[in-house]
Amino acid sequence: MSAIAFDLPPDVQEVREGVLRFVEAEVVPRYEKNHALLSDARALYDETGRYAPGVRDLIRQVRMASAKAGFYAMCAPQSLGGGGLGHLAYYVAWEAIYRRLGGQATLTPWVIAHWAFGPSPVLTQVTEEARKRCLSGLMSGETSMCFGLSEPGAGSDATMIKTRARREGEGWRITGRKLWTSNAPTADWCIVFAVTDPDRAARKAGGISAFLVPTDAPGFHVESVVKLFGHPGGHEGALALEDVRVEPWQLVGARDDGFKVALYGVSLGRVYNSARAVGQGRWALELALAYAQQREAFGAKIAEYQGVVFPLADCASELHGAHLMGLNAATLLDKGHRAVKELSMAKSYAVQAGFRAVDRAMQTHGGMGLTNEVGLIHAWHDLRVVNIADGTNEILARTIAQRLLAGDTEL
Repeated sequence: MSAIAFDLPPDVQEVREGVLRFVEAEVVPRYEKNHALLSDARALYDETGRYAPGVRDLIRQVRMASAKAGFYAMCAPQSLGGGGLGHLAYYVAWEAIYRRLGGQATLTPWVIAHWAFGPSPVLTQVTEEARKRCLSGLMSGETSMCFGLSEPGAGSDATMIKTRARREGEGWRITGRKLWTSNAPTADWCIVFAVTDPDRAARKAGGISAFLVPTDAPGFHVESVVKLFGHPGGHEGALALEDVRVEPWQLVGARDDGFKVALYGVSLGRVYNSARAVGQGRWALELALAYAQQREAFGAKIAEYQGVVFPLADCASELHGAHLMGLNAATLLDKGHRAVKELSMAKSYAVQAGFRAVDRAMQTHGGMGLTNEVGLIHAWHDLRVVNIADGTNEILARTIAQRLLAGDTEL
């Protein structure tokens, strides 16, 4: 029996069932067949810290198989050739995917296009020439992109970026550094944000533009791979741009108004992370409940001990609340509401609830919970990251408070 009192729209249910069939047919077998490669960090990354060629090929296979099946670009605008599905379908599909695959993290994020890595509303802002050059590969899953906004001195306050695009003829020359650029180590394209009007930028009144740059452009370098949690490689890149030439066709959106470009995708990113956290949290909780009912200690199943199951009950309550908040925020977005407060609440609450559920599942498993074999540690890593990514919990709390103080007090 469902714990949710209302039925999802039939088309959303069909998407969920269809994407789960795709996962069973195309993703699970790849995880199983390539277990040795994907579970060994020494094999997962090459000597530079990037994903090894075999891993990159598997990721591309998943993207392209999903594109062929109609899921990869299902939420990209129809004007780009995508499915045009809404936020609710996106949320429900991702929650189901992560609930099924849990801690397996390498191939999973590529089942449906992430707003910063593949076809998304962001691309509606590129020029017609840019579409001709990049859209076909991104839509088919053959290529991917990244989003170069954050810098060493500009994280949550992106208005502090120092990268400059100086005018040269009809185009520009970009020089600067980027950090925390997810997918940069293997991306084919990068949307780079740079100051084009220093005076306006200093007044925080615009002055920042976005450009679509091929990652093999002269002067564009992945300076290093950012390594997290003691791994020998990673998915985040530090970028160096040295006099990178860009032409007018590479401008994304309006000149000096680049932050609007980021807003086209950020809602989708927060919906994704909310769904991901609930899905991984539910997977971890179910794993912990099954283990507690078969593991014995001091003459009884550990499920009989309140110290074990009461924390799991708390996690279930939190995940249920997070699930409802995510469904609500996605539905509001589909109805045309900005839902700034509601989506901020949903993302912040979900990533914390999901992380606590995974952590509690690890505790329930004891020493086994720390092993690579069980996979909880991978979900723990994932959810620790998304407590920072796409808006830290503190920034989201600030946003919620600002909305409340402005009179948006409906709860």
